[in-house]
Amino acid sequence: MSVIYIVLPLAVLFAAIAVGAFIWSVRKGQYDDVDSPSIRMLHDDDPAGKTPPPPDTD
Repeated sequence: MSVIYIVLPLAVLFAAIAVGAFIWSVRKGQYDDVDSPSIRMLHDDDPAGKTPPPPDTD
């Protein structure tokens, strides 16, 4: 039963750290644009008409 005097404050401390980290990341703009990074990879194709050079056959 005396373990609860150690575990409960640690749990509250960890929860406070997690909430603080979340608030810090929101204020720094980490969650401003969550859609375009997943779409950006679709637009990374080579320009039309340019082909890569053929591989060496040596």
